[in-house]
Amino acid sequence: MTYPPHHQDMMSQGTGRICESRGKHMHWFTLAYLLLLAVPCTGFLPNFWSRVLTLSWNSHTHQYITEQSILNVTLETLRDTKKHQGHHAEEKTRLGRGFWRAVGEVVKSNAAMDFLSSTRSDPVYHFDSERVDSAMVMLRQFWAQTLLSVRAKEYQSARHSLGQLFHSLQDFYSHSNWVEMGQRSIYLHLLQPEEPAVPVAKEDTPTCMECFSATCRDNLLPRLTNTEQDSRLLTTGYFSTSPSKPEGKCSHGGILDSSRFMGAKGGINKDSTSPLFSPHHYLHVEAATLATEATLSVLRDLRDTVGHKTFLRLFSVKQVPALVFVMDTTGSMFEEITAARLRAHSIIQSQASRPGQPGTFLLVPFHDPEVGPVHETDDPNQFMQHMENLMALGGGDEPEMCLSAIQLALTHSPPLSEIFVFTDASPKDAHLFDAVKALALEKQSKVTFLLTDDPNYTTENRGRRRRRRRRRSREPLSPDRFSLYSSLSSLSGGLTIFTTNSDIHDVSTIVEDNTAADKVTLLHVESDQELMSSHLFRVDGSVKNVTLHVTGILMECILTSPSDQSQSLLSEQGPLAELERFTGLYRIRLLSPIQPGQWKLQARSDGHLTFNVIGDSSLDFLYYFATVTNETHPGLARVDGSPVAGVPAFLVLAITGLAPDEEVSFSHAMLLGADGQSLQQVKLNSSSSSSYSVEELVGRVDSVPRVPFCVRLTGRDSRGNKLERVSTEMVQPTHVQIQVLPVPRLVPGHSTMVDFDILNHGLARLFSLTADDDCGYLQKRGPHRFHVAERGSFRGQVDLHTPATALTGATVTLTLTVHALDSPDSNYAVAYLTVVPPDPDTAPPSCSAARVQSTCPSICNESSWSVSLVVSDRGRSGLAALHLHKGEGILTLYHSPPTTEDSLVKAQLSSDEQRAHRDMTASGGHHPHHHHHKARLEKGDPPLNVSEWFLGPSQPLWVRYTSSCCSAQAELLVWDTAGNMKRCHLTSGQQRRLRDKNTDTSDAGQIKLATGIFLLSWGLLWSSLL
Repeated sequence: MTYPPHHQDMMSQGTGRICESRGKHMHWFTLAYLLLLAVPCTGFLPNFWSRVLTLSWNSHTHQYITEQSILNVTLETLRDTKKHQGHHAEEKTRLGRGFWRAVGEVVKSNAAMDFLSSTRSDPVYHFDSERVDSAMVMLRQFWAQTLLSVRAKEYQSARHSLGQLFHSLQDFYSHSNWVEMGQRSIYLHLLQPEEPAVPVAKEDTPTCMECFSATCRDNLLPRLTNTEQDSRLLTTGYFSTSPSKPEGKCSHGGILDSSRFMGAKGGINKDSTSPLFSPHHYLHVEAATLATEATLSVLRDLRDTVGHKTFLRLFSVKQVPALVFVMDTTGSMFEEITAARLRAHSIIQSQASRPGQPGTFLLVPFHDPEVGPVHETDDPNQFMQHMENLMALGGGDEPEMCLSAIQLALTHSPPLSEIFVFTDASPKDAHLFDAVKALALEKQSKVTFLLTDDPNYTTENRGRRRRRRRRRSREPLSPDRFSLYSSLSSLSGGLTIFTTNSDIHDVSTIVEDNTAADKVTLLHVESDQELMSSHLFRVDGSVKNVTLHVTGILMECILTSPSDQSQSLLSEQGPLAELERFTGLYRIRLLSPIQPGQWKLQARSDGHLTFNVIGDSSLDFLYYFATVTNETHPGLARVDGSPVAGVPAFLVLAITGLAPDEEVSFSHAMLLGADGQSLQQVKLNSSSSSSYSVEELVGRVDSVPRVPFCVRLTGRDSRGNKLERVSTEMVQPTHVQIQVLPVPRLVPGHSTMVDFDILNHGLARLFSLTADDDCGYLQKRGPHRFHVAERGSFRGQVDLHTPATALTGATVTLTLTVHALDSPDSNYAVAYLTVVPPDPDTAPPSCSAARVQSTCPSICNESSWSVSLVVSDRGRSGLAALHLHKGEGILTLYHSPPTTEDSLVKAQLSSDEQRAHRDMTASGGHHPHHHHHKARLEKGDPPLNVSEWFLGPSQPLWVRYTSSCCSAQAELLVWDTAGNMKRCHLTSGQQRRLRDKNTDTSDAGQIKLATGIFLLSWGLLWSSLL
C-alpha cells in the first residue's frame, strides 16, 4: 500500500519497535475462526483483526485510516505552534496516554457502525444501495453535531459523532464508483452542498454488466466510468437482500454478499486487497487514499474552525492529569478544605514549570441537600479562586449527597482522571452507586476517598468526631456506612484512606503523588490476611521515583530489594526506602539509586490493607475486551461494559509512550484477582506492522474469569530485563449484557426515546433496570422489571424529555444498569446524548470577488496585487469572525465599499444584501468611520471578532487584500455565529477565468461572479485545500 508523499514522509520514522517472539501474525486458531465465520463484509474492514479474517494483510482498515489521519493532523498542528518544535518520532512518543485513549474512542465509534445491530445493515450508514442523498444528509448532521459538542467542550460526545462521520465518509470511496470514474480528488459535495454534485443513477437505470469471476474488471457500464463532468453518474453497490436489488444494478460483491448472484452478477466494492471479498480489490489503494484525504480534510476544517488549542484538547494531546476535587463543605470540614487548598496550590506551582497543554481543574462542592455547582476551568488562578471561596458552613444529619457530587465530577472530568473526595460523612444518595460505578469503569477513572471519620478508631476518637457534626439520631452509626466508598475505590483502582483532621494535610500528599505526569502502576492489591502477606512488584530501567502507598494499620512491614537486601520499614532506617507514617496511610519512597528487578513487600495487619506502587515512566498501556463478530462484518467487536464470564474472548492492548530507540517485547498478560493471585495467563501477539501509529497486541482469553480481576502486562526490554505494568480498575465479569442502540439527538422542547437491548447469557430469570442521567431529563428512572428467556434478549426503551431551555451543544450522560434478581450478575452502559437545535443554521458565509487589480512585472518585489471582496452570511446567524490564515499581505476591512467599487459590489450582492446596503447608505451609515477601514489583519493575528459590527445578519462586510507579487497566494477564513466556516483561497496567476471552489464546512449557495471579472489577467481562484 502507498500513501501520498507527505504520508510516506510521516510514516517513515517509527516510534520504536516491538519484537514478536512468535512471528508477526496470529496463533493457529485464527484459521479455525476463519473457517467458522460466514460473515458478509460491507465497508472498509473495521479493524486489524478483519485483515486476519480476510487474509488481506495489506488492506487499509477504518481503524488504520482514522488513526493515521488523526495522528498526522495532530503532529501538523503541533508543528504550527512555535513552542512545539520536535522530531516526528519524539513528538509521537510524547502525545500521552490520554491522546491514544481519545483516538481509541473515535476508532471505537467508527467500528461500531459495522457491529451494532441497528447500523450494520442500514445502507444509509455505509453509502450502500444508492442511498447517497440520505447518507449525505446524515454526514452533515454528524458534522454539525461534532462542531456543537466541541464548542460546548463536550469532547467525548464530539469524538463519538466524529467516528460515525469518518465511517460513512470513508465507506463512500470504497462502495461507490467514484474511483472508477477516474477521480483523484475527494468529492466535496458530500459535506459541502454548494459544491458541484454528480447525479445518482435512478432506480430504473442499469449500472453494471455481468461478471462471472472473483475479480471484476470493466463491469460498470460506460456512463458509470465516464470522466467528463457533464455526463458522470454515481452509483453504489447493493448488499444482500435488504433493500432488494433491481435488475441491472451493481452489487457490493464478494463471497459473502448474497446479492452477487442477482443480475448484474459480480460487485464493485474496494474494501480489501482480497479478490474473494472485494471484486474491485485492484482499486483498494486508490479508494483508501481518497478516504484518507477526505478524513484529513475534515480534521483540518475542524481544527481551523475551533482553533488549534481546542483541537489539541479534543484529542487530549500532551494533557497533564486533571486535578479533580469533590469537597464536603459542611461545618466540620475546615481542616480538610484547608489541606485541599494547600495541596492544589502546590500542584499548580509544579505544573507551571512543565511542558504540555493546560490541565483541567474541577471542583464539585456538596452538602445536604445541595450539590455543586461544578467549577470547571483550565485556568489555575481561577481554580484557586474557587478553592478560596469554599467555606465550611452548616450541616445537619450525618449522611451527605456525596455520590451525587462524584457523579458530576465523573461526568465533567476527562477519562483516565483521578478524583479525590474529601468528606467525613456517609452517602445519603446510595441509590446512585450503580450509575457512579458505571461512569468510573467506562472512563477508567480512579476515585480516592480521604475520610476523616474512621469507624475503626477508638471510642474516644469517634466521640470527638461526633461532636463536630450534628446527627439526628443518637443511635450508634453502622461501621459499614462507608462500605460504598470502599467498594467504589476498590473497583476503580483508587484508595480509601481513614485518617484524622490533624493528619489530613500530610495524607493529602497522595494527591500530588498520583496527579504528576507519566505515572504508571506497578502493583495494586488488597489483603485481608491476618498472617504475613507477601507481594511482588518489578521496577525496570525506564521507571523513576517509585512510591508505595499502603492504607490501613500495619503491624509489620519488610521491604526486600532485587539483591535480597531487606529493611524493616516500621522499626529502622535503611538504604532501600524511607517511610512516612500518617494516620491511615503509609507513604514509602524508594531511595536512589533504585535497583531494577523484582522487589518484595511483606506486611502484617489485623485488618484490611491496600497496596499501591507507582512510578514515573511514559511506557504504559490501554486495553479492552472483544469478541469475534459473526454478523455482517468480519472483525473484533469491542465489548461494552463488563465481559461475559466463562466464555472465550480476546484481550486487545495498545502500548503507549514507547521511545523511538526502545526495543521492547511483550510476551503475555496476566489476569490477577483482587488479592494479586494469578488467574490466567494470556499469550500476546502483535496485531499490527511497524508502520501502525500505536502498537497493538492481541491475545485469546480461553475463559473469562468468574471473579473480578485486573490486567498486568509483562515484557522485556532490549537488555532482556523484565518489565511490568498494571491496570488497576477491576473488571467485573458477568452473565448479562446491555447495549444502547444508536443514540438519538435531543431537541429542546421534545421527548426522545432511547432503545436498549438486554442479552441474557444464563438461565431464564427476572432482571431489573435502573436508568439515570446527569440533567434530570429522564421521565422514569426505574427500577424497571422484566423477564428474559434463557440465552434470550429483551428490547426496551427509556424516555427523556428535553426542556425548551436546554442549551444546544450540551451533552446529557445517560447510564443504564441491569441487575439479575437471583444473582450478583449486573452490567452497565453509558451513552452521551447531544442537544441540537430544531432548525440549525448550516449555511456558511460567502465570499464574492468585487474587483481585482494587478501590476505584477517579472521582478516580483517591485509591485503588488490586490483583490476586493464582499463577505456576507447566507444563513440567519450573521458574521462572527475573520482570520488571515495564509498570505504575507494585509487584509483591510471596511463597513462599505470604496466609491469606485460601489457598482461592482452591488452586482455581487443578493437582493437581501442589496436592500441592507441601500438602507445603510440612505441613513448615512450607522458607523462613524463610514467608507473608512475598520480594522487590518495580517498573518499571525488572532481571528478578528466582527459579530458586534452589524445591525443584522444580512449586512455584508467589504474587505481588500493587498500583497507583494512575490507572495502569490492567501487564504481567508470566515465564520458565522453558528460556527459555520468559509475557507477562501486567493491566488494570483496567468490570465484565467475566476472559479469558485470552496472547502466550506456547511451548506452554502452558489457564489455569483461578475462576468466582467472573468477577463482580468490576475484572478481570484477559490480552490480546495486538501
